[in-house]
Amino acid sequence: MDGARERLAEVIASLERRDGTDNSRATSPGPGGSRDDNASNLSRSRNRPRTYPYFRYLPYAVEDEAQRQNNFQEIVSHLYVAVKAGDFCPGALHWTREIRNWLGLKFDPTKEQRVQLAKLYYELALAPGLDVSAAERFSSTFMVLTKRKHYLRQGVDLTLDWRPLFRELKAFVLPSEAGMVHTTNVKRNIRTLTKMCTFAQLYFDPETIPDMLQEILPHFSTSFTEGAFVVVGLFNLLFPTAPSPSSDGSVLPQRYLPAMFHLWSLMNRSRVFDTTFLDLFSRLARDSLVSADISFSECGIYTQEQTSLIFTAILRMLDIPVGQATSPYSGSVDTSAGLAVFLERDPKKHPIAHHIARWIVMSLSPACLDAQTSVLTRLEGLMQAVETFFHPSNSGGWTKTLHQLVFYLADFFVMRWNREQSGELEMPEERKLNSPLKRRFVLCLREVVFMGIYSKSGTAMNFALSTLASLAYLEPDLILPGALQRIYPSMQGLVEVHRTTSSLRALQVLSRTMVQAKGFRCHVTTMLGLALPGIDANDLEKTLYTLSYIQAVCYSIPLYDLTEGREDVSGSMLASQWISSEVERMDQEGINVELDYENGLAEKDEELILRSSTSNFAEFVSAFLGKVFTLLENLPDAARVRSGSPEENVVNTLPAAFTPLLAALSPELYSMVLNKFADFVSNHVIHQARDAMAFICSAVCKINPRKALKRLIPVLIQSIRTEIDENGAASTRNTGADVLPRDRGLVWSVSMLSMCVVHVGDAVLEHKSQLLDIAQYMQQKCKGIPTVHVSNFVHHLLLNLTGTYTVDFAQYEKDVYARGIEPTDWGTIPDPQKLEIAWHVPNREEIEFAVELFRSQGQNAVQQLTALTNGTSPIKREGTGKEWSDEMSRNLVLIRLLLSGVSVLFESEAVSSESASSSNEDMEVDMSLANGHVPEEQDAEASTVSIEEADENEIKPTYKYPAGRVLTDADPLHKEIHQLREQAGQVLHSVHEFLTEKQEDDVACFGHLYNAYRSWFIDVGIERSAHVLDRVTRLLAADIHPYKLSGRRKQYPRPLLLRRANVYHLQRVRHNSYPRPKTELAKTLLLDLAQSSVSSYTEVRRNAQSAGEAALKAIIGGRPLVIPPLLQALEKGVAQNDFSLIKGGIYSLLFGSLAKTISRDWRYAPRVVRAYISASTADKPSVQKLCSTAMLQIMEFGRPAERMVILNEDIVQAIAPADDVLEKIEKKRATVTKKRTNAEIKMAALSDELVDLAKVSHWKKASRTAAIVVILGLRFESIASGKMVDMLVKGAIDSHPGLRGLYGGALVALFSLIDSRATAKHKYENYIADKLYLPAKVYLQTKQGDPSWTDQYLAGFAGPEAEYYIDHDHPGWLVWDKTMPAYQANPKKDIEYDDMEQQTLNHIGQILTREWFSAIFDYFKQEPRDAGADRFRMSNAILLIYAFELIHSGAAVATFADIKAETARVFGDGTDKHQHRATAEVLGALLASTADKPVGLRNEVWAYAFPIVQQVFADGLTPENSSYWNNFLHLIIQGKDPRRSWPIVESLALFRLDMSSNAAFKESSKIQLLQQCIINIGWRFQLDQPVIQDFLAHLDHPYKGVREAMGVTLAVLYRTRYHESYKDVETFVDSQRAASSIGVAPYTPSQDFSRTMHSVFDRLEKWRQERTPGQQTPSSYTSGGKTVLLWLDSALSSFECTELLQFFPNVFLEQLLHMMDVKEDQELQGLAYHVFRHIPNIPHRLGEDTELIASLIRIGTQSSLWHQRLRVLINMQVIFFRRLFLLPREQQQDLYDCVATMLEDSQLEVRLGAASTLSGMIRCSPLAMRTVMIEDLNKKFTKMLIDSPLPKKPKGTVSAPNTGTNTPTPEHSKLVLTRHAAVLGLGSLVQAFPYSSPPPLWIPGVLTTLANKANNDPGMVGKSVKSILSDFKKTRQDTWPTDLKAFTQEQAEDLDGVLWRSYFV
Repeated sequence: MDGARERLAEVIASLERRDGTDNSRATSPGPGGSRDDNASNLSRSRNRPRTYPYFRYLPYAVEDEAQRQNNFQEIVSHLYVAVKAGDFCPGALHWTREIRNWLGLKFDPTKEQRVQLAKLYYELALAPGLDVSAAERFSSTFMVLTKRKHYLRQGVDLTLDWRPLFRELKAFVLPSEAGMVHTTNVKRNIRTLTKMCTFAQLYFDPETIPDMLQEILPHFSTSFTEGAFVVVGLFNLLFPTAPSPSSDGSVLPQRYLPAMFHLWSLMNRSRVFDTTFLDLFSRLARDSLVSADISFSECGIYTQEQTSLIFTAILRMLDIPVGQATSPYSGSVDTSAGLAVFLERDPKKHPIAHHIARWIVMSLSPACLDAQTSVLTRLEGLMQAVETFFHPSNSGGWTKTLHQLVFYLADFFVMRWNREQSGELEMPEERKLNSPLKRRFVLCLREVVFMGIYSKSGTAMNFALSTLASLAYLEPDLILPGALQRIYPSMQGLVEVHRTTSSLRALQVLSRTMVQAKGFRCHVTTMLGLALPGIDANDLEKTLYTLSYIQAVCYSIPLYDLTEGREDVSGSMLASQWISSEVERMDQEGINVELDYENGLAEKDEELILRSSTSNFAEFVSAFLGKVFTLLENLPDAARVRSGSPEENVVNTLPAAFTPLLAALSPELYSMVLNKFADFVSNHVIHQARDAMAFICSAVCKINPRKALKRLIPVLIQSIRTEIDENGAASTRNTGADVLPRDRGLVWSVSMLSMCVVHVGDAVLEHKSQLLDIAQYMQQKCKGIPTVHVSNFVHHLLLNLTGTYTVDFAQYEKDVYARGIEPTDWGTIPDPQKLEIAWHVPNREEIEFAVELFRSQGQNAVQQLTALTNGTSPIKREGTGKEWSDEMSRNLVLIRLLLSGVSVLFESEAVSSESASSSNEDMEVDMSLANGHVPEEQDAEASTVSIEEADENEIKPTYKYPAGRVLTDADPLHKEIHQLREQAGQVLHSVHEFLTEKQEDDVACFGHLYNAYRSWFIDVGIERSAHVLDRVTRLLAADIHPYKLSGRRKQYPRPLLLRRANVYHLQRVRHNSYPRPKTELAKTLLLDLAQSSVSSYTEVRRNAQSAGEAALKAIIGGRPLVIPPLLQALEKGVAQNDFSLIKGGIYSLLFGSLAKTISRDWRYAPRVVRAYISASTADKPSVQKLCSTAMLQIMEFGRPAERMVILNEDIVQAIAPADDVLEKIEKKRATVTKKRTNAEIKMAALSDELVDLAKVSHWKKASRTAAIVVILGLRFESIASGKMVDMLVKGAIDSHPGLRGLYGGALVALFSLIDSRATAKHKYENYIADKLYLPAKVYLQTKQGDPSWTDQYLAGFAGPEAEYYIDHDHPGWLVWDKTMPAYQANPKKDIEYDDMEQQTLNHIGQILTREWFSAIFDYFKQEPRDAGADRFRMSNAILLIYAFELIHSGAAVATFADIKAETARVFGDGTDKHQHRATAEVLGALLASTADKPVGLRNEVWAYAFPIVQQVFADGLTPENSSYWNNFLHLIIQGKDPRRSWPIVESLALFRLDMSSNAAFKESSKIQLLQQCIINIGWRFQLDQPVIQDFLAHLDHPYKGVREAMGVTLAVLYRTRYHESYKDVETFVDSQRAASSIGVAPYTPSQDFSRTMHSVFDRLEKWRQERTPGQQTPSSYTSGGKTVLLWLDSALSSFECTELLQFFPNVFLEQLLHMMDVKEDQELQGLAYHVFRHIPNIPHRLGEDTELIASLIRIGTQSSLWHQRLRVLINMQVIFFRRLFLLPREQQQDLYDCVATMLEDSQLEVRLGAASTLSGMIRCSPLAMRTVMIEDLNKKFTKMLIDSPLPKKPKGTVSAPNTGTNTPTPEHSKLVLTRHAAVLGLGSLVQAFPYSSPPPLWIPGVLTTLANKANNDPGMVGKSVKSILSDFKKTRQDTWPTDLKAFTQEQAEDLDGVLWRSYFV
């Protein structure tokens, strides 16, 4: 009802607005919104109200909504001006930061504003031409705006266009499509793009699915596998999974799902495909769950068949090892993904388990409960199948994934449950999860989670514990009894230690649920008591967990004795009796104990038991304190601060545990604790526990400040005076960093005192005079290290007096305490909307106290420092001067702590106007610069400078919000503290001057001085130097972490909710501490820091640099101030070779925030670059290292500024402000343009200067210079200067190899820039938008309608003639598009160059003489320096391609004749591999350079080059050089139309095997070249038949190398024959849908292929018969067999492996088994075994494996060779497991029967194999089937054993001595065999459950039968029995006491002495 009222109010409000233009175009109504509330919907800020009222809880009045909106609109209008004016960096970035800050303060824009901004940032992030780093920031803002799904509903509020994202992704993964490669245009970060997809995908319109398929699908091709991976990767990133608002069904999931399943089946054995499709399907399941238009069944939105397939894939992905199986994935498939790896999601952030769980949980609904097979039954089956892999003893690579899966399953379920219950997830009623479903879900995961919490792997244990918490939350009654049953024994110390830690952690995660659950909460107090022994200084890890548990409980329950004043219950008697009986009951009933307290325990009794249990709290608290004190006394010394050591963790956890504990105490208990504490603190000094104790003291004082301070302050002050006066503590200085034993008592008390007075509020005022006195007293008396602690005390006191913070730690609101605590208050969850928060807001008295303290301490310090520097102090610098140095440091530390202590009182306005009076005229200039107006009379030069400066100094408007300001401007105290601050600053300056002049080696003083500087600069308004906000936020995050629940918001204990308000207050304060304008004093101090940043002492430099960095962030316009002095220092350092100056200068200028300023400010950049280049030759390794690190930063300087950014004007216009800002925009644009042109002029000048420098420098300097020049000098407008062209072209033949590579690369960049520029029609706009015009490129119409079109198309590739060349592989492979890109075969015109481009090309051509080519060829021929470089170098070839193009066009001096001559010279006699490498590079480049040239020229070049190549292929190949020629082929054929290189393709395809030749290498290398050629050409290779015939005719080739090449090439040939070629996308989608819900089965073998296969295997069989058994020499059978096996291996480990499915049962199996029996040829055996193990890994569809299983069973039961019978067992188990969800029940039964029969095999090995197979099969069967099988088999084997007893020996015969010669009779053998079969069968049943504890009920019976009936059998039978029994005991060491209870008395006696030796024996 309220909702309706609110909505009405909003509609009325929206009608009353002045303008009616508020409806946005982006809001076509969609599934999420009803049609009418849309207009009001936009003015609303959120779809869901905030859970936490941030503004209401602040202790001061806040701004109103109107002001927030006002500021927001102002920020947005500034953003608009910046974007329109092209000022992206810094302009738009600055305002973007402002928007993010505004959002960070929990302010909400209206929906319409959010929509406009989201669109704008989406547009900006993908705008062509924008600087990459700016685009990164824009995209992250886009993600912030759309971070939570409830901000903007998909389809209703926001719809985005997918094409801009696709365009950017395409540049990475379909580069051939995107045109030429840009070398100069930096690409974006692909990770950012893929991350953006995750956010944007929600808002893509499902109606665009057909367009998307149309655009992306045609690229799918397995002939060039990268295409397939790219298409699927793009689908996963872009595919809109949201339900479509239209209901015509055109985009319903089941329309395109069959097509998706078909694509999946085209790429078998690929992990990438599995992961990607599961990700996509699970997202689809999630998004479709809520839509009523999409049909939903017990399998979710999927069909039964699809679900089985997905579950089978899930089993594959979990990587569970089965028997001897190899991995179901094949590495070679995924390695061919190529560029598609860019599209994969990061597996750490998107683990596979997450996809699986999401898919399963989002497909659940009550429909699953009654269905025979549903997602739920399959999930249960999956869990039962992999159950044993969760056991701690059985860990491996699968452990993490399995536990992660269970964790995500529970997490998703909880999220769905909560959201559905709260009504947040609107969905059809019948799909909502209900209680029976929830119960079954929890039962399904319960067992494995209880195993997981004891896991050996930490990660797995964490997952298991979180899961345990989720399950307990869902069903406390199912989880808690089992948990308690396991926890009690381990807490009572009855089992191993590691189980105790696990139990403590389990208690911690369960505490919240336990405290709320009826009956179970009565166990809590007992558990607390049992946990106490865990606090133990010898086991710090356990201590941590104990403390965390106590903390968790204390947040949820009050420690009040609830028996007080009650008649019906007193003392803890009742509770302890009840607990004892419960524990006994758990002990009796064991692991499956059920404690049904809901129904079995009366409310009244339960309350009495609970009350009774609370009477122990006093004992518990006092025992706890005792434990903690003992722990503190025994803590080891903490070695280093922040080392992450266990000691440190304990010290940090103690206060965290104490705060809730103390807050939960009743007043009586608190008094007790306080007294114990006060006594302990005053009577002990435990130095190493000082910090821990101080933190605890702080916790005690915070809970009840008045009471605690009254008790503690007098005691502490007294002990401080005693220490100083009587023990002489701190009377002298000390060296080193340790506190002297003499001073420890003092430091202890001061630490306690300083932690007692912080954050306790105004309670300290009662002790004002004592605190002031003791502070003065200590400052006078103390020296040495204790003084730091004293200053710290003052700092804390100031913080306490001036800060605004919450002082409320109570668990309940005041009214609850007033009415008295009741049992109902246990575990209550407060409502975040109804809190009353107690704040501390400083009052006048506190402020006066603070100022007094600040004044007295501050003036004292200032006087001391002045005295020390001007020599009037009694302490002199004579001698070592250590005393003086100490005194100096002490006062500097004090000043720093004082400044940061009252930082809240400083205000940046007051701070920056301090010295305004003194420098009025200066301010005027400053202001004029700030606004960009320049006073008229200045000359032009000055004005350009000002404009550049204005950028840094611009005073942008800032937005402050109330944050609890304490002093007003007129207040005298306000003036006073600001004056004191000013004084402090001046003193710091004088100290700096004094130290640098007189004491520059006093490193320690400098350190303290610059820390004080840092505080002076940044601690204004908030103590930034202490990172308060970060710290508080981090601590809060850590504390609320255990309370976070998916789908619920802010269900935290009250103290944590209060802390959230405190954090929010700090966020506001932090937001107000903006950078401020600089004052004279600030300038002076900044220059001091700059001066010391280049000091000759490393430590001083470092401190000054870090303080300087911090200061620059706080002061506007500080950077241009410090750059000149630093730059001068660097130049001076270079000139004088002063290393410390160089290092200081480079660090300060290039490694901090200054680098960015310099790169934008070209007044300084050229000087920095020059200085850097000179510095890089410095003769010192550390400087060299620095320079090479800084190189990247310097190269950034030369990046061209954004000249043009292409944006969609409408989107930008949407945020335009109401008032006219045109003038502003124009002005801004003029400034930006002017600045850019200035920079470009200077860049060009610098570039020329550096070119001259590079020519004359040493190679190291030259290489750095050249690298900078290339970036500076290549520009789209001017291309490159003449000097630079000279340098690059001549440099490419430089004698230094490093420089040669650099210049060569740059020359290629220059060429490609010229080509890009020409193909973009010389327009920059086309260039950045990737619009390229290639004269030879055309789009051909395809004849989609013609059924014979594909055949015609392919036939065209069988000969050399072509009108057009089709270079891309993908057109037509899967589907035909309307057009396809092609290139004219005889182009009439080449790329057209304009004058500037032609001029540059001519210039280059002038230098390309014959001598140039001669030189570069010689360099190619040189032997490379390292072996890694000895390969075909693509970079060389590319450079030559461009150079040869100049020869063809006549621009070069050299001619084609010269090149011929030079090439001949390089090749020489061709005996040396280096000659081959160089020739391959040259010829490759020569042939490639004629690609789009007229036919005549092409023929001429081919006529020259081809004979040479042919000659090499015929006779010149050697093992050393064949790789070069392979790459040569790759260069000219890959990605090109084969007809372009027809002569080579044809000559390779004409290859025939020469049986008479004995040059095996020659033959095999030719086959490899042919193979390379076929792989590159793919499915368009048409000359296949003759090659195949030739290979098949010579399968039994005698040479191994040739056979290997042949086998692989055959596989490649058949692989590339496959293509689908549907006429269009529509037909493709429809025909898949028509075929079945999982599409058409691909790779069905053609008749031709089947005939070939059969004939090949017939020949093998014939050869097998011809071979004489035992023949040692190779025969046709062994040779042919190996060729065929290599072919099969290559085919089966590839994606088209399903093509061979139908040949497994009848063709392959027996042949493989025969080959495994050829002992004489181990290679053949090994290969056959390898191929045989592939068989179960090949995915079959439903029902395709019937024959295979039948033939495995046939061989297993009927084969005459025992080896074969044994080997088929290997595959049976694997097939059974892998296809658990696909095999029908009958086949599973057949496999069981077969294996059971094989237990009676005559061969021992087969019997043992069958036994282990059987137990494996039982283990992974679903429960229902498992139970039936066990029952049947148990009966069967027991009967076998009993029915065939061993014959008794006749009485009285003396047994003859066993000579071992008597042969057993056949009957006897048969009997033994039967008995052995029965024993093994029973054994395999027992071994199927190695870990289940207690063992299943039938196991004791089986074991007894074995022990009684067969234990005494002689030989193998008896041995088997003994091993079964001993294994049973061995795997159960851990749980033996529990497991023993499963046996009855008699059974235990029967087994005694067999299973375990009796003690008395």
